[in-house]
Amino acid sequence: MKLHIKNNFATELPADPSLENIPRQVEQACFSYVAPVKPSNPELIHASVEVANTIGLKEEDIASTAFLNMFSGTTIYPETKPYALCYAGHQFGNWAGQLGDGRAINLTEVLHNNESFTLQLKGAGPTPYSRNADGFAVLRSSIREYLCAEAMHYLGVPTTRSLSLMLSGDPVLRDVLYNGNPAYEKGAIVARVAPSFIRFGSFEIFAAREDHENLKLLADFTIKHHFPNIHEEGSQKYVAFFEEVTQTTLKMIVEWQRVGFVHGVMNTDNMSIHGITIDYGPYGWLEDYNSGWTPNTTDRQHKRYRFGNQPEIALWNLYQLANALYPLIQEAKPLETILDAFSTDYEKEYLNMMKNKLGFQIKKEQDIILIQSLTQLLENVETDMTIFFRNLSNITKADATTTAFNSIKEAFYNENDLKGTIMKDWHDWLEKYTIRINEETLLDAERKEQMNLVNPKYVLRNYMAQLCIDDADKGDYGLINELYEMLKKPYDEQPNFQKWFAKRPDWARDKVGCSMLSCSS
Repeated sequence: MKLHIKNNFATELPADPSLENIPRQVEQACFSYVAPVKPSNPELIHASVEVANTIGLKEEDIASTAFLNMFSGTTIYPETKPYALCYAGHQFGNWAGQLGDGRAINLTEVLHNNESFTLQLKGAGPTPYSRNADGFAVLRSSIREYLCAEAMHYLGVPTTRSLSLMLSGDPVLRDVLYNGNPAYEKGAIVARVAPSFIRFGSFEIFAAREDHENLKLLADFTIKHHFPNIHEEGSQKYVAFFEEVTQTTLKMIVEWQRVGFVHGVMNTDNMSIHGITIDYGPYGWLEDYNSGWTPNTTDRQHKRYRFGNQPEIALWNLYQLANALYPLIQEAKPLETILDAFSTDYEKEYLNMMKNKLGFQIKKEQDIILIQSLTQLLENVETDMTIFFRNLSNITKADATTTAFNSIKEAFYNENDLKGTIMKDWHDWLEKYTIRINEETLLDAERKEQMNLVNPKYVLRNYMAQLCIDDADKGDYGLINELYEMLKKPYDEQPNFQKWFAKRPDWARDKVGCSMLSCSS
């Protein structure tokens, strides 16, 4: 097993001078050297051949002892020194101070096909940033992260990737319901791959500590290695950097809204400077279309991170990044200009995205009204978002309103809800919709094909992940493999997986792991 190793981050940025692996405040450093804890009996459950190829490994490497040892934390690859990142963050809108990689350890950077990747283990033991935690991860949360990152990639949503999922062989104590009844669960380790794991909070910590020297070092490093297209000099290069992060973050949120994904914990320490989705904790896909839904039990009261609020939170987080970068720019106006444009730019991108979901290619002024009335209708009664948009493409230009309704009625959880004015409102909307698609030049079959490229048939619903977890707890990993294969082609019909194109079953409505989850899930 041969990797093209690069140690740019650890070589060019300041390290924590202390090697003591105990929870503590780490000053004037971007990272701390820390070795993974050797697992007692590591076992590979699943690995991605595609991700392995991306970093320069072959399929046969995955079956090797060297792969098992490296990506379980058993051995350290030659000429590398694993480390944990130091960063801060705002959690649920409040400044939390130093956070850092509490259960993540970066193994190294690798170069393949002129692209740089950071390899990271999640759940491989404590670091100086673990605070009161043990640094390990359990099988259930690891399965959820492993599958979700890959599902997001194949949906076309910017994300970290999952290389491998392993059992550690060691039990981990967790209180899944936070009710004072902890129990031992199977320990697991996920190997994650990303351009880097630098976050908004990586800059916030230096700004908060007024350590402007290291703030500049980190910004210069990030631009040099990850934003090579930025050629501005002086303070203008930091403005250009902020502009790029703003744009990629905006595009990522539009993709989240397109597929109905809710991150659940959009703290600034969970926001990547690459505009990719990171840190899959209490995430979920909308079952019924509900702009007020959050999968996070910690957020149950205020619903800060609810589906409909994700664009506003992204902007709020960008304000915090702007504040962190301000010492390097010393001028608020250029940052304010970028931030002020965010909402207008987002509305434009969101409108285009929704028009694609509805099969509109010709620009019409009234489209925004049709879209707004639809999202209101979807919230009136429980309506499965994925099934609704996927089946919407079955409506043809010649359909009468009743026929059109029959195409989408499978998406409703309870047809008895469709009475009186609600049914009339649906018929009115569908009548306007069929008139509107008759203004399109594409044939029905062509429009359907285009719509099915942006409206997935299969997403990783929480109950599906929970079924994987239940089986895996018994040592059966067949369902992990089945869902992994299905989620690689989420826009294809895949008749052999048709049973997964279904509304959330009633048993999953309130089951632990299927509706809401805690931050440690």
